[in-house]
Amino acid sequence: MYISKRHMPRRTFLRGAGVTLALPLLDAMVPAATALAQTAAATPKSRFVGIFYPHGMAPGYWVPEKEGPLPEKLPHILASLEKVKEHTVVLSGLWSKSAEPPEGTTGSDHWVAAAFLTAIKPKKTAGSDATVGSPTIDQVIAHQIGQDSLLPSLQLAVEDPNSSSSNCGEGYSCSYTNSISWIDLPTPESEPVQRTSPLPMELNPQVVFERLFGSGATPAVRAARMKENQSILDSVLGELASLQKTLGASDRRTVGQYTDEIREIERRIQLAAKASSVDPTLTEPPGVPDQFDDHIKLQFDLTALAFRADITRVATLLGARDLTGRSYPFPKSELFPQGGTSVGFHGGSHHQDDPAQIRRYADLNRYHVSTMAYLAEKLKSMPEGDGTVLDHSLMLYGTNMGNSNQHQHYDVPHILVGGASGKLKGNRHLAYERKTVTTGNLLLNILEMYDIHQEKQGDSTGRLVKL
Repeated sequence: MYISKRHMPRRTFLRGAGVTLALPLLDAMVPAATALAQTAAATPKSRFVGIFYPHGMAPGYWVPEKEGPLPEKLPHILASLEKVKEHTVVLSGLWSKSAEPPEGTTGSDHWVAAAFLTAIKPKKTAGSDATVGSPTIDQVIAHQIGQDSLLPSLQLAVEDPNSSSSNCGEGYSCSYTNSISWIDLPTPESEPVQRTSPLPMELNPQVVFERLFGSGATPAVRAARMKENQSILDSVLGELASLQKTLGASDRRTVGQYTDEIREIERRIQLAAKASSVDPTLTEPPGVPDQFDDHIKLQFDLTALAFRADITRVATLLGARDLTGRSYPFPKSELFPQGGTSVGFHGGSHHQDDPAQIRRYADLNRYHVSTMAYLAEKLKSMPEGDGTVLDHSLMLYGTNMGNSNQHQHYDVPHILVGGASGKLKGNRHLAYERKTVTTGNLLLNILEMYDIHQEKQGDSTGRLVKL
């Protein structure tokens, strides 16, 4: 028996001048007495996040001692994942074969970040014919689950390609280091290699915010809004007030928390824009926070907000570009009582196998992993249906080297966090025999979690056992 009542559609928007405000999942979007299994609340769409940092991790500081359940005390680099340990799978022994130099050559392994989500060595070219051989798996997943969301996918970055980075070299296009997300293009049957094209990774949180909520706004409207410190919510105040009158107490709290988050993110973006406009010595573009920690947290807060409102279900983040010399003066915290480190990323990765230098590099890796933990904890804090947004998400964190001091592309760290809507069991360390299992196998398994059935992905030799 079903009780008939009017209810709000899951895809409800409030619209104003240059604003489209998607709403989070509310109780009012579930018909009264409808069987829970038939509601949007019970069967939310899975999400996917891909996060890439180059230069491997400090040996001895990230692999759990034993295969099986994760230890009570996580390894140094993974310590920030303690609060999401039940959702975490650490994979050791993987082989990033697609990042190795072509057989018989040296070099050419610092320019292939684009291989992270394809497991295919990019075509060696510095021209417009750059290709990675297939669309990256985030775009395959977006095609599967993102076509009925406002944005099929988000591509984010936290380092300006023209700032604190090396020039591209070894005959490889800069597009291979500037983007980890590629789409496929129509390719004539006569061409042996699939044409692909990179999607730009957006550096500026202000631009990302406008993409999420400023649909239809002209540049003049956006500029006026920023100049007057107006909120996008100002354009929908009337609709918000009318909506609140129709909602129950629980939904009013949810909407209130959601709009508070939007206002807080706007405030931080506006502060960054003001700082860059009054201080000409800052190196980042206007609107981009000067401090990495502020920047990446804004990007991840926007990602969490987009997932919560179902604006998008797929996101990728390029944490750093190959050969970057950037250092990370992150704030003091329980994890980092001394604060940031002055070690440059690429320089620190060449630690000369010196224990003191390895430990300093491990601290840098620990910080990078903690930024992913920040997003994971936010998703865990968001109730959704029969669990949380993290239960219905899968985050892949990876790199292209193991011991980067020796440019080794085996024993490459990869971490999965999330429940993948019941398709991934956490709190595990899975160990694989060195140089036997490629990262392509892992990508094949991830596609399966989104009901995408392929026989091969890049250099895969089959699906991962145990995962």
